[in-house]
Amino acid sequence: MSTFSSRHVTLLVAGASLALVAGCGNSSDTKSDGKGTTAPEGSSKVTVVASTNVYGDIAQQIGGDKVDVTSIISDPAQDPHSYEASTQNQLALSKAKLVIENGGGYDDFIDRMLKSSKSSAEVINAVDVSGKTAPKGGELNEHVWYDFPTTAKIADRIAASLGKADPTDAAAFTGNAKAFKAKLQPLEAKEAQIKKAHAGDGIAITEPVPLYLTGASGLVNRTPEDFSEAIEEGDDVSPKVLHDTLALFTGKKVEALVYNEQTSGPETEKVKAAAKEAGIAIVPVTETLPRGMDYVGWMTSNVDALAHALDK
Repeated sequence: MSTFSSRHVTLLVAGASLALVAGCGNSSDTKSDGKGTTAPEGSSKVTVVASTNVYGDIAQQIGGDKVDVTSIISDPAQDPHSYEASTQNQLALSKAKLVIENGGGYDDFIDRMLKSSKSSAEVINAVDVSGKTAPKGGELNEHVWYDFPTTAKIADRIAASLGKADPTDAAAFTGNAKAFKAKLQPLEAKEAQIKKAHAGDGIAITEPVPLYLTGASGLVNRTPEDFSEAIEEGDDVSPKVLHDTLALFTGKKVEALVYNEQTSGPETEKVKAAAKEAGIAIVPVTETLPRGMDYVGWMTSNVDALAHALDK
């Protein structure tokens, strides 16, 4: 989601409806531990607001019991592309000492609300931290939380920011970040193992969500760019582009389909059905944490699923 479209995030300004997106099973606008539990109001803890529970979970692991974390998008059934922010979100942001956003056009509603609320919070922009830029003639892949070196950098930034807000516990935040980064090393080792065994193998995607992970694993995305771009932007896929995409499976040109479970439509369902019919492994991924999982557990399951699919 590097640019806005009909599927992209829309800000509901103050005075608009307080209703959250229809279908959400629970509110994500409370102070929480990044996993849906609520912390007491009036706490002296550092208040943190994250655009999604991915960053909320990382902040919670680094901040421990010294932080109150609000994850604006935390429902695993919610498509972040079409999220509509509420005035409750804006209230949370106005009280935050630290805000963590993805950036890169993914969650611009955060910046809009920050301006509206005149927040003085420190803001960590994950794309800026990553240092990644758009390739020449292409668009930036903003899904940087699938890049483990970037996640390590974000952990360090969170620790530093929390240390500024709470100098007494700065050493604890630094230590927690170090422990968190140590858990990322086995994930990078697994990527290296996949690369050693499958470098150059082709995959297909529905959206560019997992491309940092698959690229680090030595895999080649063979999906027509016009297909994944149309799906990401919520546009129609032309018959020719859909035909070329389906041919990846009928022609056995890819070893796996890495499929974004949080966004689906007629075209992606056709692609998924074609992969299944051709006996091509399907690896589901998501953009936010599944319930009951933390970041490392989630990414471990993603890497393991990818390795298993390719080893079949």
